[in-house]
Amino acid sequence: MSFLSISNAIKTFGTNTVVKGFDLSVEKGEFVSFLGPSGCGKTTVLRMIAGFERPTSGNITIDGRDVTDLAPNKRRIGMVFQAYALFPNMNVFGNIAFGLKIAGLGKAETEARVKEMLALIGLSHLEERYPYELSGGQQQRVALARALAPKPQVLLLDEPLSALDAKIRVSLREEIRAIQRQLGITTVFVTHDQEEAMSISDRIVVMNGGRADQIGTPSAIYNRPSTRFVAGFVGTLNVLKARVDRRNAQTVTIGGKTVQLAQPVESADAQGNLSLALRPEALSLLPSDLRDVTFDGIVKSVSFMGSVIRIRMDVGDEAISFDMFNSPNLVAPSIGQKASAHFASSDIFELSA
Repeated sequence: MSFLSISNAIKTFGTNTVVKGFDLSVEKGEFVSFLGPSGCGKTTVLRMIAGFERPTSGNITIDGRDVTDLAPNKRRIGMVFQAYALFPNMNVFGNIAFGLKIAGLGKAETEARVKEMLALIGLSHLEERYPYELSGGQQQRVALARALAPKPQVLLLDEPLSALDAKIRVSLREEIRAIQRQLGITTVFVTHDQEEAMSISDRIVVMNGGRADQIGTPSAIYNRPSTRFVAGFVGTLNVLKARVDRRNAQTVTIGGKTVQLAQPVESADAQGNLSLALRPEALSLLPSDLRDVTFDGIVKSVSFMGSVIRIRMDVGDEAISFDMFNSPNLVAPSIGQKASAHFASSDIFELSA
């Protein structure tokens, strides 16, 4: 039995249904991220788990107990908000101790637990400081410690890193993941940042229009997207117009070139037209025995992106992008130059609805 279960959850505000038949099972100790654009329903689902919103229909259980109608303070949930929500009139120690005092813990127990949390987040030397005396990253660490102090069964994080700068975000997300693993706490993390979700999650729920379009490991979500939305939202994608040979459903024509696919296509229209996809990193300027397809074209743009250089090339009526790893000695092609991009037909995948 799953530790956290959401069954056919629907949430309606007036005439607007923002969550539509949402189902999810989370194992104990698992780290699951809700990923999707603004307005897709991810935060609403999180708030239903927390008890701040009640499902219009459906059920939520935690450790076998139905919590659908329970108040938030009866669910043993720890919540970390995007805006930290620290008490400005309390120092670090007081903020972390707040939930413990509400729960009725004695002074000695409370002090020991707060000290433990301070050590966990590496801020033992700042326990007397007030929120305004802390950096954004330090404030978020305190918010995390406050959520964890009462030993919740489930930790919920609602875009906790979005207000931080890029370097601190990377560092803090790694810290959050390390703490989560150390404590073995079941965690649900909401984000709109693809890289963030891919780097720290056991599984990702890609949400679209109030539904879970796909639930899977980061590898499955990226390499085997089940819908056109997931394929386009997670990572960069080349979408190629193709036509299938009706005599052989594995043979397609792309940009005037015949390509033999690894598997038969399934979503072609009545005229045999369909869309195929190819990730930029699957293409290379270097030929190889493993790259059995070559596209010849004209370089239209060269974009320096730090660790990679992205090349955009016109191939007949198609435009494709591919990535080159950057190095000090790399000589990138020039705009207007003729170039050949090579890839393996097995890297092409079909886009469904």
